Amino acid sequence: MSQFLDDLKNDHSDFDNGKLESHVGNTPWDLFVKWYAEAFEKEQLANAMTISTVSENGQPGTRIVYLKELLNNKFIFYTNYNSEKGKNMGFNKKVCLHFFWPQLQRQIRIDGSVSKVNPKVSDEYFASRPRESQLGAWASHQSELLESRDVLEKRLIELDKKYQDIVPRPPHWGGYEVEPTKIEFWQGRPSRLHDRIVFLLENEDWKVVRLNP
Repeated sequence: MSQFLDDLKNDHSDFDNGKLESHVGNTPWDLFVKWYAEAFEKEQLANAMTISTVSENGQPGTRIVYLKELLNNKFIFYTNYNSEKGKNMGFNKKVCLHFFWPQLQRQIRIDGSVSKVNPKVSDEYFASRPRESQLGAWASHQSELLESRDVLEKRLIELDKKYQDIVPRPPHWGGYEVEPTKIEFWQGRPSRLHDRIVFLLENEDWKVVRLNP
Protein backbone atom coordinates (compact mmCIF):
# COMPACT_ATOMS: atom_id res chain seq x y z
CA MET A 1 0.00 0.00 0.00
CA SER A 2 2.80 2.41 0.88
CA GLN A 3 4.54 1.81 -2.47
CA PHE A 4 1.26 2.32 -4.29
CA LEU A 5 0.68 5.64 -2.53
CA ASP A 6 4.23 6.75 -3.29
CA ASP A 7 3.76 5.88 -6.96
CA LEU A 8 0.49 7.82 -6.99
CA LYS A 9 2.06 10.88 -5.39
CA ASN A 10 5.04 10.81 -7.75
CA ASP A 11 3.07 10.37 -10.98
CA HIS A 12 3.92 13.45 -13.03
CA SER A 13 2.75 12.37 -16.47
CA ASP A 14 2.71 15.22 -18.94
CA PHE A 15 0.16 16.14 -21.60
CA ASP A 16 1.21 16.43 -25.22
CA ASN A 17 -1.55 15.03 -27.46
CA GLY A 18 -2.82 18.25 -28.97
CA LYS A 19 -3.66 21.90 -28.60
CA LEU A 20 -6.74 24.08 -28.81
CA GLU A 21 -6.25 27.15 -30.93
CA SER A 22 -8.05 30.39 -30.19
CA HIS A 23 -10.15 30.22 -33.38
CA VAL A 24 -12.86 27.72 -32.46
CA GLY A 25 -15.98 29.23 -34.06
CA ASN A 26 -18.76 31.39 -32.70
CA THR A 27 -20.79 28.59 -31.08
CA PRO A 28 -19.71 25.45 -29.21
CA TRP A 29 -21.59 22.98 -31.38
CA ASP A 30 -19.16 22.32 -34.23
CA LEU A 31 -16.31 21.87 -31.78
CA PHE A 32 -18.34 19.54 -29.57
CA VAL A 33 -19.34 17.36 -32.53
CA LYS A 34 -15.73 17.27 -33.77
CA TRP A 35 -14.35 16.29 -30.37
CA TYR A 36 -17.08 13.72 -29.77
CA ALA A 37 -16.46 12.10 -33.17
CA GLU A 38 -12.76 11.80 -32.35
CA ALA A 39 -13.53 10.41 -28.90
CA PHE A 40 -15.92 7.86 -30.42
CA GLU A 41 -13.03 6.54 -32.53
CA LYS A 42 -10.46 6.32 -29.71
CA GLU A 43 -12.24 6.01 -26.37
CA GLN A 44 -14.31 3.31 -24.73
CA LEU A 45 -17.77 4.57 -23.76
CA ALA A 46 -17.17 8.00 -25.25
CA ASN A 47 -20.76 8.96 -24.39
CA ALA A 48 -20.28 8.33 -20.65
CA MET A 49 -20.65 11.60 -18.78
CA THR A 50 -20.72 12.62 -15.16
CA ILE A 51 -23.78 14.53 -14.02
CA SER A 52 -23.67 16.55 -10.82
CA THR A 53 -26.85 17.51 -9.00
CA VAL A 54 -27.61 19.21 -5.68
CA SER A 55 -30.09 17.87 -3.14
CA GLU A 56 -32.62 19.87 -1.15
CA ASN A 57 -30.23 19.98 1.82
CA GLY A 58 -27.41 21.32 -0.37
CA GLN A 59 -25.46 18.07 -0.74
CA PRO A 60 -23.86 17.70 -4.21
CA GLY A 61 -23.97 14.29 -5.84
CA THR A 62 -22.33 12.87 -8.94
CA ARG A 63 -22.81 9.74 -11.03
CA ILE A 64 -22.26 8.49 -14.57
CA VAL A 65 -25.05 8.60 -17.15
CA TYR A 66 -24.90 8.17 -20.92
CA LEU A 67 -25.44 10.84 -23.53
CA LYS A 68 -28.03 9.44 -25.92
CA GLU A 69 -28.66 12.37 -28.22
CA LEU A 70 -27.79 15.98 -28.93
CA LEU A 71 -31.21 17.32 -29.88
CA ASN A 72 -31.90 20.99 -30.62
CA ASN A 73 -28.58 21.84 -28.95
CA LYS A 74 -29.60 20.06 -25.75
CA PHE A 75 -27.91 17.06 -24.16
CA ILE A 76 -30.32 14.12 -23.71
CA PHE A 77 -30.03 11.27 -21.21
CA TYR A 78 -32.49 8.85 -19.59
CA THR A 79 -33.07 7.68 -16.04
CA ASN A 80 -35.60 6.89 -13.33
CA TYR A 81 -37.50 10.02 -12.28
CA ASN A 82 -37.73 8.68 -8.71
CA SER A 83 -33.99 8.11 -8.36
CA GLU A 84 -31.87 10.27 -6.10
CA LYS A 85 -30.70 12.37 -9.04
CA GLY A 86 -34.27 12.59 -10.33
CA LYS A 87 -35.45 13.97 -7.00
CA ASN A 88 -32.51 16.38 -6.91
CA MET A 89 -33.33 17.66 -10.39
CA GLY A 90 -36.94 18.11 -9.37
CA PHE A 91 -35.76 20.39 -6.59
CA ASN A 92 -32.86 22.17 -8.32
CA LYS A 93 -32.77 22.47 -12.11
CA LYS A 94 -29.13 23.53 -12.19
CA VAL A 95 -26.79 20.67 -13.18
CA CYS A 96 -23.26 20.15 -14.46
CA LEU A 97 -22.20 17.57 -17.06
CA HIS A 98 -18.62 16.43 -17.55
CA PHE A 99 -16.91 14.35 -20.23
CA PHE A 100 -13.38 13.02 -19.69
CA TRP A 101 -11.51 11.42 -22.60
CA PRO A 102 -8.07 10.39 -21.26
CA GLN A 103 -6.69 9.01 -24.53
CA LEU A 104 -7.22 12.41 -26.13
CA GLN A 105 -6.33 14.28 -22.93
CA ARG A 106 -9.54 16.26 -23.21
CA GLN A 107 -12.42 17.28 -20.97
CA ILE A 108 -15.68 19.10 -21.61
CA ARG A 109 -17.65 20.69 -18.79
CA ILE A 110 -21.23 21.83 -19.33
CA ASP A 111 -23.25 24.00 -16.92
CA GLY A 112 -26.96 24.37 -17.56
CA SER A 113 -30.53 23.72 -16.54
CA VAL A 114 -32.39 20.43 -16.88
CA SER A 115 -35.99 19.52 -17.71
CA LYS A 116 -37.88 16.41 -18.80
CA VAL A 117 -38.10 15.73 -22.51
CA ASN A 118 -41.42 15.41 -24.33
CA PRO A 119 -43.05 12.08 -23.36
CA LYS A 120 -43.13 11.04 -27.02
CA VAL A 121 -39.33 11.30 -27.16
CA SER A 122 -39.07 9.07 -24.09
CA ASP A 123 -41.56 6.60 -25.59
CA GLU A 124 -39.59 6.33 -28.81
CA TYR A 125 -36.30 5.76 -27.05
CA PHE A 126 -37.75 3.25 -24.58
CA ALA A 127 -39.22 1.24 -27.47
CA SER A 128 -35.74 1.00 -29.02
CA ARG A 129 -34.17 -0.53 -25.89
CA PRO A 130 -33.54 -4.27 -25.52
CA ARG A 131 -36.38 -6.11 -23.76
CA GLU A 132 -34.13 -6.90 -20.79
CA SER A 133 -33.40 -3.20 -20.26
CA GLN A 134 -37.09 -2.35 -20.59
CA LEU A 135 -37.99 -4.87 -17.89
CA GLY A 136 -35.11 -3.62 -15.76
CA ALA A 137 -36.58 -0.11 -15.79
CA TRP A 138 -39.71 -1.55 -14.21
CA ALA A 139 -37.91 -3.88 -11.81
CA SER A 140 -35.55 -1.35 -10.28
CA HIS A 141 -36.99 0.99 -7.67
CA GLN A 142 -33.86 3.06 -8.18
CA SER A 143 -32.09 4.44 -5.10
CA GLU A 144 -34.55 2.77 -2.69
CA LEU A 145 -33.39 0.22 -0.12
CA LEU A 146 -33.27 -3.38 -1.44
CA GLU A 147 -33.67 -6.29 0.95
CA SER A 148 -31.69 -8.69 -1.22
CA ARG A 149 -30.66 -9.46 -4.79
CA ASP A 150 -33.23 -12.28 -4.80
CA VAL A 151 -36.05 -9.77 -4.34
CA LEU A 152 -34.92 -7.87 -7.43
CA GLU A 153 -34.53 -11.00 -9.55
CA LYS A 154 -37.93 -12.36 -8.53
CA ARG A 155 -39.48 -9.03 -9.40
CA LEU A 156 -37.88 -9.27 -12.85
CA ILE A 157 -39.29 -12.77 -13.42
CA GLU A 158 -42.79 -11.59 -12.49
CA LEU A 159 -42.55 -8.64 -14.86
CA ASP A 160 -41.34 -10.89 -17.68
CA LYS A 161 -44.51 -12.95 -17.23
CA LYS A 162 -46.71 -9.89 -16.97
CA TYR A 163 -45.42 -8.23 -20.14
CA GLN A 164 -45.10 -11.13 -22.55
CA ASP A 165 -45.48 -8.95 -25.63
CA ILE A 166 -44.81 -5.19 -25.60
CA VAL A 167 -43.22 -3.67 -22.50
CA PRO A 168 -44.69 -0.17 -21.95
CA ARG A 169 -42.55 2.67 -20.70
CA PRO A 170 -42.87 3.07 -16.93
CA PRO A 171 -44.40 6.42 -15.93
CA HIS A 172 -41.46 6.94 -13.57
CA TRP A 173 -38.81 6.55 -16.29
CA GLY A 174 -37.83 8.84 -19.15
CA GLY A 175 -35.54 11.42 -20.62
CA TYR A 176 -34.03 14.68 -19.45
CA GLU A 177 -32.55 17.44 -21.56
CA VAL A 178 -29.83 19.80 -20.39
CA GLU A 179 -29.86 23.25 -21.95
CA PRO A 180 -26.34 24.64 -21.57
CA THR A 181 -25.39 28.14 -20.51
CA LYS A 182 -21.65 27.48 -20.31
CA ILE A 183 -19.44 24.94 -22.11
CA GLU A 184 -15.74 24.62 -21.38
CA PHE A 185 -13.34 22.73 -23.66
CA TRP A 186 -10.13 21.60 -21.93
CA GLN A 187 -7.12 20.29 -23.85
CA GLY A 188 -4.13 19.00 -21.91
CA ARG A 189 -0.84 20.72 -22.76
CA PRO A 190 2.78 20.30 -21.61
CA SER A 191 3.94 21.77 -18.29
CA ARG A 192 0.31 21.84 -17.11
CA LEU A 193 -0.27 24.93 -19.27
CA HIS A 194 -3.55 23.54 -20.55
CA ASP A 195 -5.81 25.15 -23.13
CA ARG A 196 -9.20 26.17 -21.74
CA ILE A 197 -11.74 27.69 -24.10
CA VAL A 198 -15.14 28.64 -22.64
CA PHE A 199 -18.38 29.46 -24.42
CA LEU A 200 -20.77 31.57 -22.32
CA LEU A 201 -24.38 32.12 -23.34
CA GLU A 202 -25.30 35.79 -22.97
CA ASN A 203 -28.58 37.16 -24.33
CA GLU A 204 -28.95 34.15 -26.65
CA ASP A 205 -25.47 34.69 -28.14
CA TRP A 206 -22.29 32.80 -27.31
CA LYS A 207 -19.29 34.70 -25.97
CA VAL A 208 -15.91 32.96 -26.30
CA VAL A 209 -13.15 33.44 -23.74
CA ARG A 210 -9.89 31.75 -22.86
CA LEU A 211 -9.05 30.90 -19.22
CA ASN A 212 -5.76 30.44 -17.46
CA PRO A 213 -4.91 26.76 -16.99
